[in-house]
Amino acid sequence: MAHFTKPKLSAPKKKKNIPEGLWTKCPVSGEIIFNKDLEANLMVVPKSGYHFPIGSRQRIAALIDADTWEEYDANVKSADPLKFVDSAAYPDRIKKYEKESGLPEAVICGTGRILGIPVSLAVMDFRFCGGAMGAAVGEKITRAIERAVKKKTPCLIVSSSGGARMQEGIYSLMQMAKTSAALGRLSEAKLPFISILTHPTTGGVTASFATLGDVIIAEPGALIGFAGARVIKETTKQTLPAGFQTAEFLLKHGLIDQIVPRTEMRDRLGNLLSVFHTHKKLKVETAPAVAAAS
Repeated sequence: MAHFTKPKLSAPKKKKNIPEGLWTKCPVSGEIIFNKDLEANLMVVPKSGYHFPIGSRQRIAALIDADTWEEYDANVKSADPLKFVDSAAYPDRIKKYEKESGLPEAVICGTGRILGIPVSLAVMDFRFCGGAMGAAVGEKITRAIERAVKKKTPCLIVSSSGGARMQEGIYSLMQMAKTSAALGRLSEAKLPFISILTHPTTGGVTASFATLGDVIIAEPGALIGFAGARVIKETTKQTLPAGFQTAEFLLKHGLIDQIVPRTEMRDRLGNLLSVFHTHKKLKVETAPAVAAAS
């Protein structure tokens, strides 16, 4: 019998514990970024420029001058007009969205200043029911527009939505006309509306207020469209161009005006607003430092 030496078996060495939640991998470049650096850069990967989603309050803090933000209509919340139940009752879903997002609704509205210029601002948040627009969202956005008319300030809306909220049926679809009519009154008052489209902006939101801006700005790589690509392809029976619902494609074809990285958005808005305010000869205060993220 041939001599055989039994190999020595030993347990694999344990890897040193690496605390979770310290690093994030860029889905485009594969770059590993320290989370604190990523947060300091507004969740934009420095090298690839990939934009991770951010919450509404973080976005407000990145845009609005420090100590100038005043929130309105926080008590306007979703009702259940249709007593809608699928796999769960609609009110139970709303409670779940509130708990998971820490928000009362899918949009936060208020007033503040951007580089010293007063604005009425509404910021949608995809974390709450996919940013879907129900009656409460439509009401809050309409009030934000009406507040701009009353205070004679520009109105800015940051969109991030999957569209109309199906659990509210026709009540949800009515918000498309309601918000659009309010923007008509803003236009009659000769006040500007700047629409900011983020990833994703789709459905009834795209088909209403989001694409009615005097200036329409999008973040890089944002998905913007009405129906899904598969639905459009099956309906039109046509082969669709690659990336036809991206911000870059829409800019090339004239459907939006600018693509602005998130890290440059505040300054770009300040420049646009200063042009409007020079024309209107409205008062501009010296802008303090940007608000700290909450």
